[in-house]
Amino acid sequence: MASLKDTLKGTGVAIVTPFRKNGDVDFDALHAMIDFVISGKVEYIVTLGTTGETPTLAKPEKTDVIKYTYEVVKQRVPVVVGIGGNNTRELIHELKTFPLDEATAVLSTSPYYNKPSQEGLFQHYKVLAKESPKPILLYNVPGRTSKNIEADTTIRLANEVENIAGIKEASGDMAQCMKILRDAPKDFLVVSGDDALALPQLACGMQGVISVAANAFPKEFSDMVRSSLSCDFKKAKSINDKLIKAYEIMFAENNPAGVKAFLSEMGLIKNNLRLPVVPLSKKLMEGVKDYLKK
Repeated sequence: MASLKDTLKGTGVAIVTPFRKNGDVDFDALHAMIDFVISGKVEYIVTLGTTGETPTLAKPEKTDVIKYTYEVVKQRVPVVVGIGGNNTRELIHELKTFPLDEATAVLSTSPYYNKPSQEGLFQHYKVLAKESPKPILLYNVPGRTSKNIEADTTIRLANEVENIAGIKEASGDMAQCMKILRDAPKDFLVVSGDDALALPQLACGMQGVISVAANAFPKEFSDMVRSSLSCDFKKAKSINDKLIKAYEIMFAENNPAGVKAFLSEMGLIKNNLRLPVVPLSKKLMEGVKDYLKK
């Protein structure tokens, strides 16, 4: 299996799914978003991530979004497809039926709600890796799933399961992140899944970030990441300092309500979300406007 450490090094953007007022996917706005982030020099796009509101997308919609993303990207950057959830058998079916020919990898969030043991997590990913036509990136986000993929489980998967190629680590636990970076195989990709902690995690040795903020600030965020990867932390900190307030607003209530508020104010998309997610509160929306004015 080819290493993804070079292919997916840098900034990946977990791209939003724009909606029209009637709730349908706004493909024109998605086209604009893809062009916007690519022109901002992000290294790759992640479609159907949690930021794309995939829990509320029907399967035909997911297929359409994947195909349209390929069509617009036109191989300008790699595309990673999100296929994750808590029904292992259904995920196997999706891995076999979703259009993945043009995908570089599959990002698979760990099972939510079921709260499996570490052995259950291992067996879940072992089966997915066997069935997947593309390399699997683990996605550890216990703040959403209520279950942490412990460092030992990540390392075990990396060492024992072929086709497990890396991890998006969003536990927020710096000690856990450093343990993974210390013990992971040389060709195992480790990227941050937490915009606010990306700078110190890059300093610890992560190879990039799959970012929410890069939807709105692709140039600034990817410049920060590249500066960090080049060990120019003075420049990276200068950029990151300006983005900290944006991170705070984006994640104060809900993702992607926060980043969609920024994007709508910037005129890239309409501020439409699917229930149970609602737009940012009025007070925070004022914060978005103030931030962008400054």
